Amino acid sequence: MGDPRGFLKVRTRRELAERPVEERVKDWLDVHAESGLQSWTVEQASRCMDCGTPFCMSGCPLGNLIPEWNDLVSQGKWEDAYHRLSMTNNFPEVTGRICPALCESACVLGIHQPPTMIKNDEVTIIDQAWGSGFVEPLPPERLSDQTVAVVGSGPAGLACAQQLTRAGHTVVVFERDDEIGGLMRYGIPNFKLEKSLLDRRVKQMEAEGTRFRTNTEIGKDISWDDLRSQFDAVVVAIGSTVPRDMKIPGRELDGIHFAMEFLPDATRRVFGKKPIHNITAEGKHVVIIGGGDTGSDCLGTSIRQGAKDVTVLQIMPQEPAKRPDNQPWPTFARLYQKTSSMEEGGEYVYNTDSVNFVGTDEENSRVSVENNTQTEGFIADEHGHVTGLKVVSVAPGADGPFTRQPGTERVIPADLVLISVGFLHPDTTTLNEQLPVELDGRGNVARNDGFQTSQDGVFSCGDAGRGQSLVVWAIAEGRSCAAAVDKYLTGATELPAPITASQRPMALPR
Repeated sequence: MGDPRGFLKVRTRRELAERPVEERVKDWLDVHAESGLQSWTVEQASRCMDCGTPFCMSGCPLGNLIPEWNDLVSQGKWEDAYHRLSMTNNFPEVTGRICPALCESACVLGIHQPPTMIKNDEVTIIDQAWGSGFVEPLPPERLSDQTVAVVGSGPAGLACAQQLTRAGHTVVVFERDDEIGGLMRYGIPNFKLEKSLLDRRVKQMEAEGTRFRTNTEIGKDISWDDLRSQFDAVVVAIGSTVPRDMKIPGRELDGIHFAMEFLPDATRRVFGKKPIHNITAEGKHVVIIGGGDTGSDCLGTSIRQGAKDVTVLQIMPQEPAKRPDNQPWPTFARLYQKTSSMEEGGEYVYNTDSVNFVGTDEENSRVSVENNTQTEGFIADEHGHVTGLKVVSVAPGADGPFTRQPGTERVIPADLVLISVGFLHPDTTTLNEQLPVELDGRGNVARNDGFQTSQDGVFSCGDAGRGQSLVVWAIAEGRSCAAAVDKYLTGATELPAPITASQRPMALPR
C-alpha cells in the first residue's frame, strides 16, 4: 500500500471535467474535456484504503483486483496496473465509461467519505496502456482442433470469444449487423462510448485469431441446426432484444418508436451510414417514456438532432440524493445522479404514468379523448400521426404504489414518442424452430450453472440467458461461459470463471 493514510490526507473526490454544454451538443464526441492521466489521478488513487475485506471486489461480478491496481496507480506503475486489470476484465475501456460502478457503491470508504474513484482509475489505466503500447495481442501458444461459434458480438459474446481464442480454440463470431459490437456499436451513443475504442479492440482480437462474420444472421442466412453441425460448440450470446411495449390506446399511431429503433439510426448517421428506420428528432416535440440510462441516451441524442423540446417520463419518484435505509451499504444504492444528457436540457417528469396516445387523422384533424381517465372510446385513424401523450400523476394509494391521482390528467405535446422501458427477453423464434432449447419462465434461454442449455454443446451467456442486465455482468458471463465451453471441449479448463449462471448481484440497478 503506497500511503496507508492517503484517505485521511485526500478527503475530496475529483470528477473528470466535461466540455461546456453549448459546445458538446453540437457534435457527437466524448462529452468529457479531460481524459486519461490527470495531475490529480495518482492522488485520488491513494485514497484507496486497501481494506482487509475489499467489498469493492465482491460488488463487481468480474472480481476485479481493485485495491491492487489502485495501489499501482498511486505509485505510477501503469504497466503493472494494466496487467492486474486485464487479468479479470477484457474490456475495461467500456466498463470504465458506461458501467454504473457497482464497485464504488460497495467501497468501504464510501461509508463516511465519497468512495474511491475506481471507475476513473480503471479507464485511466487502460487509456495509458493503449497509449504506451502495453496492450498487445495474446495469441495462443498452440491450437486445439476444436471449433466454437459465438452468435452475437456484444460484450458477453466478445469476452467469451476472446477467452476461447486465447485458450487455443478456433472461434468464429457471427453478427447480423454490419459492424462488430452489438448494442455497444449502435445502441450506445458515440458521445458516451466512442466507436474507435471498439475498433482497436476488434483488431486486437483478430490478431489473436478470432474470426468475425458480419451481416450474417443465424436462423436466416445460416440455420441454427446447420451451425451446430459445423462447430464443436455453439454459444448463444444474442442479447435481450425484444422490447417491452406500451400497450395503451393509440399505440398504432405513427411517430411512436422503441428506443432501440431510434438510437442505432442516430449512430449510423454519425458514421455516414444509411439509417434503417429513418427516425429523427429534428424540429420535433419529443417524449421519452422511461427514465433509465437508455432514456438518458435518447435525451442527449434528441438534443443533438435539434429537437424543439424533450420530456422524459418516469413512473417512479425521483431517486434520493443519499443512501436510503432500505438500500444499506454495500448493496448498490439507487441514488439521484444527473447524467451528462440531463445537464444538456430536457425536462424529467416523475411519478407519471401514460394513459393514451393522442393523434391526428390523415387530414390532420385532431383525434383525442375526453379529458378523463376513461379511454375505452379512443379512436385514431390508421394513418394518423401522434401529436401528444395523455398522462396522469401517480402516488401510493388504494391501488398500490402507482395509484392514479384524479384530476391530474393532462396532454403533453409529442411529434415523436420513444419507448424506453426495458427488454423482455431474447428473440428465440428461429432458434426454437431450428434447434429447440428450453426457456425459463421469463423467456430467456435456460441453462444450468455451467451455462449449458438443454441442447448438448450449446451454451448461453449474457442477456440471452440472464435477462436484461449490465455490461459488467455480460463480460463476467462471457468469461465464465468460455471456461464452461473449454471444459466441455477438453475435459478441463484453466480459464477463470468469476460467476455461475445462477449468481445474482447484491442489488441490481434499473
